[in-house]
Amino acid sequence: MPYWAWLLAIAAFLVVEGVTVQLVSAWFAIGSLAGLIANLCGAELWLQLTVFAVVTVISLIAMRPLIKKINKTANATPTNADRCIGETAIVTEEINNLLGKGQVTVSGIPWTVRSTTDAVVPVGTPVRVEEIQGVKLIVSVVS
Repeated sequence: MPYWAWLLAIAAFLVVEGVTVQLVSAWFAIGSLAGLIANLCGAELWLQLTVFAVVTVISLIAMRPLIKKINKTANATPTNADRCIGETAIVTEEINNLLGKGQVTVSGIPWTVRSTTDAVVPVGTPVRVEEIQGVKLIVSVVS
């Protein structure tokens, strides 16, 4: 395989990567670079293709966990809603998980809530915010 074929492969994989921005073909571009280096060192075609395949797989295995970690933190959108966790609130609308009803006000903001138990929680009961699931607070009755 001529060296320009490897250069063309690198360029094609980088263009696809640039268009998708999903880390779909970056591994193949790295493998193609390794294949190009093997070609320039005078390796036979079968060895060039083997180097390409091995380096592609190794780069995928080595970099994928790091990229997943980076993407996980990059996709997190801070909303400051998590500061509600641990707060105490008073039930303003009876909490009934079976009927999908319930509301509290935390820091002046009304929230739809669900209880950690299936017991009905009457209006005026103090509750603690345990977690947030979507747009609902999950609360437990303060003992």
